Amino acid sequence: MLAAKLIDNVWATRKAENLNGLKFMLAEEISPQENSRRLIVVDTIGAGIGDRVIVATGSSARYMLENNPPVDAIVIGIIDEDCHF
Repeated sequence: MLAAKLIDNVWATRKAENLNGLKFMLAEEISPQENSRRLIVVDTIGAGIGDRVIVATGSSARYMLENNPPVDAIVIGIIDEDCHF
């Protein structure tokens, strides 16, 4: 798992059929390093731009959804505002 901040929406008008209905967002990893990585995450819990979130990656992300679609990162929690890194 990793901490990230949601920075934008990602729109894909054409995608694999089993990804239809999923909300994609661009997340930036919260890291002490200057070069934070960005990744596309699936949001199923209603997080929004600017939220700090917990992201599960790898096969754990895929198992969170029905039919195990080909996703590699999913939002699994919204971090409370009073939590500091």
